[in-house]
Amino acid sequence: MNNDTLEGQVRDIGGRVKETTGTLTNDPTLRGEGVADQVGGNAQKAVGAAGDAIAPIVDQAKEFARSKPLATATLVGVLGVALLNTLRGRR
Repeated sequence: MNNDTLEGQVRDIGGRVKETTGTLTNDPTLRGEGVADQVGGNAQKAVGAAGDAIAPIVDQAKEFARSKPLATATLVGVLGVALLNTLRGRR
């Protein structure tokens, strides 16, 4: 669990508390803030989960680049040419 995941969880829980308090006190502004906090918290948790999932792939790519610099340069060149051809074909 990283900081984004943890902060998102805290924000989500705080939003639930705000929403419930707004509902009990019949305060639509507080209730709306709570719902917004929950949405933001869930988005932040998703970012944290994505970061956790991507980290091993990034580490593997770095290790590949360190161990095989010529292959990495070739791969980057091929991808660059492919990207240029793709962009040039769009009008």
